[in-house]
Amino acid sequence: MLVLLPPSEGKAAPGGGAPLKPESLSLPGLAEARAAVLDELIELCAADEDKAREVLGLSEGLRGEIAKNAEMRTAGTRPAGEIYTGVLYDALGLATLDAAAMARAEASLLVFSGLWGAVRITDRIPSYRCSMGVKLPGLGALGAHWRAPMASVMPEAAGDGLVLDLRSSAYGSAWKPKGELAERTATVRVLHSQMVDGVEKRSVVSHFNKATKGRLVRDLLTAGANPAGPAQLMETLRDLGYVVEGEPPTRAGKAWSLDVVVMEIH
Repeated sequence: MLVLLPPSEGKAAPGGGAPLKPESLSLPGLAEARAAVLDELIELCAADEDKAREVLGLSEGLRGEIAKNAEMRTAGTRPAGEIYTGVLYDALGLATLDAAAMARAEASLLVFSGLWGAVRITDRIPSYRCSMGVKLPGLGALGAHWRAPMASVMPEAAGDGLVLDLRSSAYGSAWKPKGELAERTATVRVLHSQMVDGVEKRSVVSHFNKATKGRLVRDLLTAGANPAGPAQLMETLRDLGYVVEGEPPTRAGKAWSLDVVVMEIH
């Protein structure tokens, strides 16, 4: 099973580890595309703070993120699983997994990134700010920048098992599975169910969507689950206490879309 996660906008403070070693990152087929983004991002942030803030879509209060980007080559690093924070990662709680579940997390989790393309949670990276929605002056839109290199490396990374795609739409733009690989891919939408005047109403949740996805991944890792495909994933999640709905796609070469229905949001 391969689980695709979005990153978090907020990041932990730089670590005390050795500076970035790009050649040590997973998915070496992305090295050239990573170097292009890294070089332009550092140059932009070192040369013109105001322009960098505009390009990165940062508020005045986040101006310090620009200096952090400019110093990425010399900053300390941490495992990506410690760098990414926020609602999904709080609910996932990597630091509190037992050894067996953590080993599964290291093997199965892949975090997409506007800067790195995708990294394993064990890859050591500096803290940074660069979302997939950014359009760099030289490289252009990052979602488009990553499509070709991702298309070359992701089928091998996915192997022959289930792909559980929990990315947001911005990060989904960097790679979409095709053909047979798409048919064993499942995306998840979280719906909040409420009774209003005796009638069930369902709504898409945002903040709590992330928390539910984090708990869902944690539960799969803790249970040692390894469903072979989307249909088996539905059964596994139901066994874990989730209310899950979904049907096979109507056309070949399409991913499954699953709805996880929650009665309470927290």
